Amino acid sequence: MTTPSKQKKENPLLSILFNILVPILILNKLTKLDEIGPVYALLIALAFPLGYGLYDWFLRKKKNFISILGFAGIFLTGIIGVFELPTAWVAYKEASIPFIIGVAVLVTIKSRLPLVKRLLYSPELMDVERIDAILIAKNANESFDKIMRNSSYLLAFSFFLSAILNFVLAKIIMQSPAGTPSFNDEYSRMLGLSWPVIVVPSMVVMAFILWYLFGSLTKLTGLKFEEMFKIEG
Repeated sequence: MTTPSKQKKENPLLSILFNILVPILILNKLTKLDEIGPVYALLIALAFPLGYGLYDWFLRKKKNFISILGFAGIFLTGIIGVFELPTAWVAYKEASIPFIIGVAVLVTIKSRLPLVKRLLYSPELMDVERIDAILIAKNANESFDKIMRNSSYLLAFSFFLSAILNFVLAKIIMQSPAGTPSFNDEYSRMLGLSWPVIVVPSMVVMAFILWYLFGSLTKLTGLKFEEMFKIEG
């Protein structure tokens, strides 16, 4: 009897390269070329997260969250640039995506499948069946729900923090009129600075959430940290 082939895992370096780094480089370099210009530079930059997302979909049959966010961010900026909308709209656009995700985290807290479970309590990564069985045996489902609820509040906070930092960073950097080479140049610089200014603080908050979640699960289930994860052998 043949065993099903394991699903090919995504290469995180390729994901960052095609969804973030290459679009930043394109916006920064091609915008300044007279034969290409800001509009075509934006369209070319869009092609990379779109192409990578479609490739990843056909390869793993799953939506690529980073590709969706990368495409949405560049697409909305492209609309602002093409239609020469007020530059101030960029700040609201940059804040809107993490803000919407934060709201979604809060809204789904009492739903059948809270968003925090999809993001942090994934059966692809963790031994969910084993953990759930222990929770049922110890009659600890109510305590687990409280842990997930607290994790949801912390996760929502991390996205709201990101929204605020995105807004402030865009307000400081984005000064040129939309549709100009300087506009794209500033946007690429803003994306580059978003890593130390926005991603690092968000990662610190996320690390605290994971510490709280797994620490609480360890106390609740008696499992060691490594025992909660699926180990491929």
